[in-house]
Amino acid sequence: MRKPWIVGVLAAVVLLGACGDPASGPEAAPPPDVPRASVTTHQRAPAAPSASTDASAAVKAPTVLYLGDSLAMEAQKVLGQELRRGSRVTYTSAPYSGTTLCDYLEGTGERSLVPVADKAAALVRRVRPDFVVLQFWGNAWGYTPCMDGITHDASPERYFKRYAADMERLADQIAAAGDARIVWVSQGPDPITPDRVRRVNALYEKQAGASGDLVAAAGEAVSAAGARYSWVRYLPCTAYERAHAGYCTQAGRDRTALHRDDDYLHFCLAPTTSTPKPCPVRSPGILRIAQAITRVIRENP
Repeated sequence: MRKPWIVGVLAAVVLLGACGDPASGPEAAPPPDVPRASVTTHQRAPAAPSASTDASAAVKAPTVLYLGDSLAMEAQKVLGQELRRGSRVTYTSAPYSGTTLCDYLEGTGERSLVPVADKAAALVRRVRPDFVVLQFWGNAWGYTPCMDGITHDASPERYFKRYAADMERLADQIAAAGDARIVWVSQGPDPITPDRVRRVNALYEKQAGASGDLVAAAGEAVSAAGARYSWVRYLPCTAYERAHAGYCTQAGRDRTALHRDDDYLHFCLAPTTSTPKPCPVRSPGILRIAQAITRVIRENP
């Protein structure tokens, strides 16, 4: 009875491993004092404000650092665009696919898929962000060596205990490195192990509540109303999607695609490639996630 799910898991592992080259980012190469795998952009300062400029414009635009796995890899360009829309946000991204929290911990060495220069604390010391956005689906298969072979399937309780411990360690390292506020990005439904994502999101909420950090309701943005943890491929189009070509993918039925038919996990509507990069096509799920992250940063200056 479990064979279809096993096939699905193996396919998802391949997809995760196929989306992990942060050096393939779409924007200009960073200046020398920024890690090679990072993508840093600075929006040009606007002309001198007029006397009618709103007082909120005087508030310093934040610096945002975005880290994560393949979901962050595919969303990094869109998130940068949303953050800079109408703002002078400084944005840096350094996602690595197939990773989980422990990969960004300092001290993991060769057991990590993230190089030393791009560990979370190292980037915080270099970039000095106001916000560190962390988006992790919650690697459950032991894909990365730093998980020490701990998987959700073999031992759920051990997996959650380790995940919570890594969250706390990563938050401590980020806090010791600077003054950034962490934004934990909640995840959308998982059709294979729906309760796993529910519990991972609960850990994000608990960690944020204990530390005064934030949670972006990105997972809710890609879930059906009233069915937060029931996986769906399509959702009704939003007003924004109806008004912008390519986002309401089935306009005649007033619904839009969140996932490709061959990929239940990712939100990019283009096929995965052997040289991963930010999603190259308009993808409603990615936009919804980016807007949710942007919203929580703007609401917490």
